[in-house]
Amino acid sequence: MLTYKFIVHYSLHFLVPGLIAYLYNSKTWKKNWLILIATMLVDLDHLLANPIFEPNRCSINFHPLHSLYAIFIYFLLLLFPKTRLIAIGLLFHMLTDLIDCLL
Repeated sequence: MLTYKFIVHYSLHFLVPGLIAYLYNSKTWKKNWLILIATMLVDLDHLLANPIFEPNRCSINFHPLHSLYAIFIYFLLLLFPKTRLIAIGLLFHMLTDLIDCLL
């Protein structure tokens, strides 16, 4: 059964990055979207948790790549044009997970 939280979470992880990719550069939006989707590999740090998936656990500041230290580094990546889109993807991912925590 699809819940409101599930729909919001996965829409923010897959659909909204398409819009961000288009707004970032409409000529290369498909490539940009793939880059933004690839930033979800940051969730590999969930494999370090026990249990791996806990539906009521907030990822922010629990998993290493979702820590405040990591988020600070993601903000620093905004400063460099070559890493800016990756940084946007990572930061939007953190925002999505934060919204998930609030729901």
